[in-house]
Amino acid sequence: MWIATIGAALLPANPHAPRAAPLTIGVLDSSAAIAAKLTAFYEGLRTEGFVRNQNLTVQYHSAQGDYARLPGLTADLLGRQVSLISALGAPAALAAKRATTTIPIVVAVSPDPVSLGLVASLNHPGANLTGVTSVAAGREQKRLELLHEAIPTATEFGVLVNPRNSNADTQIHEALTAAQVVGTQIKLIRASSSPELESAFAELPPAQARGLVIADDDFFLGASGPLAVLAARYRIPAIFEGTVFTAAGGFMGYGSRMTELYHQAGVWSGLVLNGAAPGELSMYQSRDIDMVVNLRSANSLGINLPQNLIDQANTLIK
Repeated sequence: MWIATIGAALLPANPHAPRAAPLTIGVLDSSAAIAAKLTAFYEGLRTEGFVRNQNLTVQYHSAQGDYARLPGLTADLLGRQVSLISALGAPAALAAKRATTTIPIVVAVSPDPVSLGLVASLNHPGANLTGVTSVAAGREQKRLELLHEAIPTATEFGVLVNPRNSNADTQIHEALTAAQVVGTQIKLIRASSSPELESAFAELPPAQARGLVIADDDFFLGASGPLAVLAARYRIPAIFEGTVFTAAGGFMGYGSRMTELYHQAGVWSGLVLNGAAPGELSMYQSRDIDMVVNLRSANSLGINLPQNLIDQANTLIK
């Protein structure tokens, strides 16, 4: 894991010194609220001396996966004169960046923040924005490869993407590349709302697609539970991000270690509150990956997993 080096000049002499009055920050979340994610974020803030409801007031706004709501939610936070905006997810980060050039912004994003236009570079973000990011390139490709390894006789896989995701074209390209490598066909399915998710699974009867790759997306992340339920109902082996999806019954998970990513977002938010200039604070790059296999789901689906695939997982749900 690479961790940004923070110059001593960026930090106050005593970041844990008592404050005369609580600070107020805004948390702008692209997805529906996820308890584990927010707990990790608040714990990160605590390491820098900020405790919610004690010396820190938090205005939490969630778009619930409806990205069209983000400009209005951001405007509301600006109206509350927050000291900082912590933007969780790429859509929230983009909305915050468009809304202000003066209030510090700390982001937590999976796509490359440089290619998204959020920062000038990871080492020197510039302007009023810094934060954390994870290595996301090739993730859809890896998920399809893992699913093919689990079901080697499959000839077609579905790939679920959110067309409102700014990274959707890249995700589709990765899936197409992986399909060529393993010699399978893919069926692209698009959904950006809860009703569309039901329709998406209805398009994927097991006889036509033996598995489903769910692309990274904040709407999908907030809908991890419903996605796992739909996959079980339609008997579709599906792979998505790690722990939340598989804990809800999903077949496989592969993605960033969510708690580590958002913990560091809390730490970086605390650093800025303690005086670090966001444009001079290098972005933290998380390389921790969770690969989770739900053996109960595999048994329910009648899938006999190869041992070498099981050995790759860092978490097994039995």
